[in-house]
Amino acid sequence: MTMTVLTEEALIQIRRDLHAMPELALKEVRTSAYLEKVIASFDQTNLQVKHIKDLPTALLVRVTGSNPKRTLGYRTDIDALPVSEKTGLPFASKNPGVMHACGHDIHMTVALGVLSYFSEHQPVDNLIFFFQPAEESENGGKLAYELNVFEGEWRPNEFYGLHDNPDLPAGAIGARLGTLFAGTTEVNIDLEGKGGHAAYPQDANDMVVAAAQLIGQVQTIISRSIDPIEGGVITLGKLEAGTIRNVIAGHAHIEGTIRGLTQVMIEKIDQRLREVGEGIAKSFNAEVTVSLNQGGYLPVENAPELTKRFINFMKNNPEVTFVETKPAMTGEDFGYLLSKIPGTMFWLGVEDDSQLHSATLNPDESAISKGINAITAFLNDRMTA
Repeated sequence: MTMTVLTEEALIQIRRDLHAMPELALKEVRTSAYLEKVIASFDQTNLQVKHIKDLPTALLVRVTGSNPKRTLGYRTDIDALPVSEKTGLPFASKNPGVMHACGHDIHMTVALGVLSYFSEHQPVDNLIFFFQPAEESENGGKLAYELNVFEGEWRPNEFYGLHDNPDLPAGAIGARLGTLFAGTTEVNIDLEGKGGHAAYPQDANDMVVAAAQLIGQVQTIISRSIDPIEGGVITLGKLEAGTIRNVIAGHAHIEGTIRGLTQVMIEKIDQRLREVGEGIAKSFNAEVTVSLNQGGYLPVENAPELTKRFINFMKNNPEVTFVETKPAMTGEDFGYLLSKIPGTMFWLGVEDDSQLHSATLNPDESAISKGINAITAFLNDRMTA
């Protein structure tokens, strides 16, 4: 059953247009203008468009319900990644060094399809569509929330959103109770000691040695401070120290990331990391500064009752292939919005050999219409409860 007023041909063209014009976080000027142009072609009877002065590439659309008991929110992200595309597709990125390597072009097209349906078929409940900039960096969801965008008639009672998944069959819906995506924290550590001549270590304070000890101790946080049944990751991916082989380094800089499936878990890892830094500072008589920045990248913790309803609907819909999925350690800033407004994030299968963030990602476009049909059917069903 086709639920969108946009044809499959039109949807694929929209996706390809968006794919060819990827833009980085907070720079999605052409993308936002294109989205608004498509939305302007819909029946405007029940639509209201809202711009955000301090977040100019964001776009919100409100659909007035016929007999609303609630307001349902639907979010899509619109930014791309600093990746040089290698697909060789005729509609490949025309913006060198930038690509929709995370499939946000698919996300946007599905959102437009759902909106097009409800522009022609007035929903019972009110709907808010949030076309969000800056998911990949700069936490656009948090920025919007802190700008008080979701107030009054623009505040959803529930929020929904998808992420495409190349490991699932095209058009399949994947979901789970609990956490779908981990929360992430950026780690920056600076160690200050005293530089000196390599031949006179007694007159210096070597931060290469101190950094090595810190890195070794950090590896014990997950293995010895975290319940093995729960999930957590610390990766220290960058280390800078020294200038030449015969000079003792007086400064070292380390960068990394923390991932956790609950906010409580992330905060526990944060605390242990600070304590390790304090211990290294005392052991080496050094200054150790541990800077942690989580921003809006909280765990995507799905609301239990809403997610049960969502899963039950998808499982019982004969037109939907449903897959119960495991949590992923990748991050998604929709977690911030779900920490403020209950809701559910789910997967849309796009079946591809390449993974997300890959320069060769090429999602199966047949997933678009299937995703739109599943989502519009669910929202219609939700409005009857």
